Amino acid sequence: MITEEVLTKEISGIAASSGIAIAKAFRLENPDLKVEKNSVTDFNLEITRFEQALEKSKGDLEKIKEHTSLNLGDDKAEIFEAHLLVLNDPELINQVKDKIQNEHVNAEYALQEVVNMFVSMFEALDNEYMKERAADIRDVAKRILSYLLGVTIPNPSLISEEVIMIAEDLTPSDTAQLNRQFVKGFTTNIGGRTSHSAIMARSMEIPAVVGTKTVMEDIKNGDVVILDGLDGKVIVNPTEEVIKEYNGKKAAYEAQKAEWAKLVNESTITKDGEHVELAANIGKPEDLTGVLENGGEGVGLYRTEFLYMGRTQLPTEEEQFAAFKTVLEGMEGKPVVIRTLDIGGDKELPYLELPKEMNPFLGFRAIRLCLEMQDMFRTQLRALLRASIYGNLKIMFPMIATLDEFRSAKALLEEEKQKLLAEGQQVAEKIEIGIMVEIPSTAVLADQFAKEVDFFSIGTNDLIQYTMAADRMNQRVSYLYQPYSPSILRLVKMVIDAAHAEGKWAGMCGEMAGDETAIPHLLGLGLDEFSMSATSILKARSQILRLSKAEMKNLAEKALQMRTTNEVIEAVKEFIK
Repeated sequence: MITEEVLTKEISGIAASSGIAIAKAFRLENPDLKVEKNSVTDFNLEITRFEQALEKSKGDLEKIKEHTSLNLGDDKAEIFEAHLLVLNDPELINQVKDKIQNEHVNAEYALQEVVNMFVSMFEALDNEYMKERAADIRDVAKRILSYLLGVTIPNPSLISEEVIMIAEDLTPSDTAQLNRQFVKGFTTNIGGRTSHSAIMARSMEIPAVVGTKTVMEDIKNGDVVILDGLDGKVIVNPTEEVIKEYNGKKAAYEAQKAEWAKLVNESTITKDGEHVELAANIGKPEDLTGVLENGGEGVGLYRTEFLYMGRTQLPTEEEQFAAFKTVLEGMEGKPVVIRTLDIGGDKELPYLELPKEMNPFLGFRAIRLCLEMQDMFRTQLRALLRASIYGNLKIMFPMIATLDEFRSAKALLEEEKQKLLAEGQQVAEKIEIGIMVEIPSTAVLADQFAKEVDFFSIGTNDLIQYTMAADRMNQRVSYLYQPYSPSILRLVKMVIDAAHAEGKWAGMCGEMAGDETAIPHLLGLGLDEFSMSATSILKARSQILRLSKAEMKNLAEKALQMRTTNEVIEAVKEFIK
């Protein structure tokens, strides 16, 4: 008997989230749901097939709903309740059965025709609820069709064994729904270290390798995969010897993490006695556990957009208030910087039905969208203000390009504050109001902004791509994503110096803040707060405890006069030696 030889293959990518995982591959891909029209003689058999597909779909959705409720809350599970209502809708079900019986067509074709009719009808109505219902019908129909066609729609929430996820890409909401108990890591064809799925992976503490270009072509379901999130490697069908080697590497990494864990209750003080704040970036209240377990001294960035994602309608004021209150109380008086809604770029809200843009990263997003969609923005501002009495809240506006934008946003905040006070609601007396510095024009004008804001937080993920004119999601220009470029360091220095000149503080919430090559330079430039993925805090603390701020100042001054990124990197390597 001839058996197919299984060959080991190594694929290189970008190390997006640290750690090592070894498990079977689970491919997340959309199946072919193409439907053909066929004439049938036994229409009772077709109706039975349709009824069986309905029952199986109901079973799936009940499991998904239960899983979502357990892991993400009842509010996130509501969308699947809506899907179950569609599956029980006699109007839709009876029309499919009638079409099968009267026209003698196969169940797949009958379902598709009826669904298309309903979707067209609902989408034509000038009513948001009906348009959402159309989306529900379309999603449910895909599930029923998959059973009729005998193909599988992969669903991460139904995974019940340890796997490594293989995908073309993962959306932030895809990543947020991964079950850490079973999904031990993921690898994608596209993406970069600063893509939102990568950022989410770090906050969830699961290894990730992105930007491999070929994992979807090279890996089959069930292949054994080693995911090396330390060096950016994916090894397919490794030998026993290689598995043994990586089990050793995994154990060594776990031992290193155990050493870092001893610093969880330590302050972040340099060798020459200077304190800096190490804070965490979070996406949802559940992330607080990771912040506290990793010794975070605050939350430097709460990305509120995840409250808006993975659902069919805007979150209410009460939902947002509850989330903000939970985070503020959980941090027990430590600073919490909450960023107002930053939707756009690679983060979309389908229910807002925003027009498609040629370059969404430079388009209608973040503060630009909020200043135009003021009802939505005011709801969030009210929730923030009401929550302010429960902790040390700082509010940050994203994507600020002009002083007028900042003034407009601050004015809306003040209006909502006065309304709340008039209603007899409590609001904290002092709330610091700051901005993200992610647009080069803002960095250049930082001395003027510093007169009006309470703090800066430098968003290097976008600042780098805008300064270098290189889309951070584009693999072909990824070489231009250079956090250590002297041009970036000069912009960072301008912002820090401007803040200090006005007696204000400057932080950084981009991924650069937790980068071991960047940290010595940022310390030397005088950065006050480093905010990063919670899983990077202890490693960064370990590094900073061994550094002298005075020595780093000399290193940073030299770097500012260098001409290339490589020179800056080599300067750090030489110092470490």
